[in-house]
Amino acid sequence: MVATCRRMNESGINQGTAGNLSVRNPDGFLITPTSLPYDRMQPEDLVQMAFDGTYAGRHRPSSEWRFHRDIQAAREDIDVVLHCHSVYATTLACHHKTIPSFHYMTGVAGGTTIRCARYATFGTQALSDAAIEALEDRLACLLGQHGQISLGRTLAAALALAIEVETISRLYVQALTLGEPPILSDEEMARVLQQMKNMSYGQAPDLDGVNDTARQRE
Repeated sequence: MVATCRRMNESGINQGTAGNLSVRNPDGFLITPTSLPYDRMQPEDLVQMAFDGTYAGRHRPSSEWRFHRDIQAAREDIDVVLHCHSVYATTLACHHKTIPSFHYMTGVAGGTTIRCARYATFGTQALSDAAIEALEDRLACLLGQHGQISLGRTLAAALALAIEVETISRLYVQALTLGEPPILSDEEMARVLQQMKNMSYGQAPDLDGVNDTARQRE
């Protein structure tokens, strides 16, 4: 977890002590402490939390512990919640813009859009409720006038998704300078999502024509 936090800053998707990270474990979840710079953080600084909101450790948990707890409780399909203030995702979030399927890679978040949650004060139950709503059937969302959340089974997966969300956000901001970009149809995005699902299972894409020249040697 500590290495992932440092990688968040090194990759440019987070700055200073902003952002936070949690990982499910048998006793609830581990979460990063509040207001401790990542370059000074050590494994013993991580905070153990239970789903009833109690915690143990030398530090207080992140001020955003509520949405970490609620997402972990609601989503058995994931084990990691990563929150950061990446610049382009936050730029869109400041305008409450949902990212549409202007590019097929929007599908990495699990649907045809990357939603933007309504604004709520940081650290509140209202923000947690808004995040849960925006993450329905998704692995990532923006938080209105705040930042982004990305989910995963593993630390590596959550970090990779957060970086991808930032990349897609940057592309969308740049595309908007030329006007509203055309949007891929739901039918096309259904094909994209199926391709991504196949690839996540280690299978090559299998749509007509894709594998005409890519065959495994016998």
